[in-house]
Amino acid sequence: MQRYFIYLAYDGTAYHGWQIQPNGASVQECLMRALSTLLRRPVEVTGAGRTDAGVHASLMVAHFDHDEALDAAFMTDKLNRLLPPDISVYGLRAVKPDAHARFDATSRTYKYYVTTAKRPFDRQYRCRLFQTPDFARMNEAAQMLFRYTDFTSFSKLHTDVKTNNCRIMQAEWTQVDDVTWVFTIQADRFLRNMVRAVVGTLLEVGRGKLTVEGFCRIIEQKDRCQAGTSVPGNALFLVDVAYPKELFING
Repeated sequence: MQRYFIYLAYDGTAYHGWQIQPNGASVQECLMRALSTLLRRPVEVTGAGRTDAGVHASLMVAHFDHDEALDAAFMTDKLNRLLPPDISVYGLRAVKPDAHARFDATSRTYKYYVTTAKRPFDRQYRCRLFQTPDFARMNEAAQMLFRYTDFTSFSKLHTDVKTNNCRIMQAEWTQVDDVTWVFTIQADRFLRNMVRAVVGTLLEVGRGKLTVEGFCRIIEQKDRCQAGTSVPGNALFLVDVAYPKELFING
């Protein structure tokens, strides 16, 4: 069997997240259906992670197996013809048989976009703020994330993970234009709902409702009820998933 990593993007607006759901459309289900149709057999697909309902990905990675070598360019073209307009495949790469899209990822990067203006064409992909927060203070608080590894306070309750530890590699707000800012966060792994909870709590700092010291205390309390409200998923994008080079066949 040959294992392949498949690189894709999707607009999550119409989906109940990446993972197959019993009562709603998912990106994973669409991709599996397209692959099964093209390869004329049932195909299981494992993603690099789970994005929540309405969350987008400009780069998601998943893996699947096939019993013979595939033409990557041919597969990419045919899959894009089969998939709906809101899911696009960039390409396929052959990997070692034990390579795993989720467990072998060394980092994942998300971006969350906010805007202080009412712009009709931004409404699906930006979180509208009705006052301009103190982004400098929010960046000061974001730097505190590097001091910690246990992010229970930003995790959805009652998940099935064995640990709530994550290693933050990047966390900063940058200005895109006069009315748009983006929060970029990179870590070795993320907890369910973590990025949206972090952003919601940082906004409390930016609005003056929470100090930087208070932000640290929330992390230390390891209690989701102490953190801020999760921001909407429509402004969140998974933008990168990184892997060791040795997983790939022929570079």
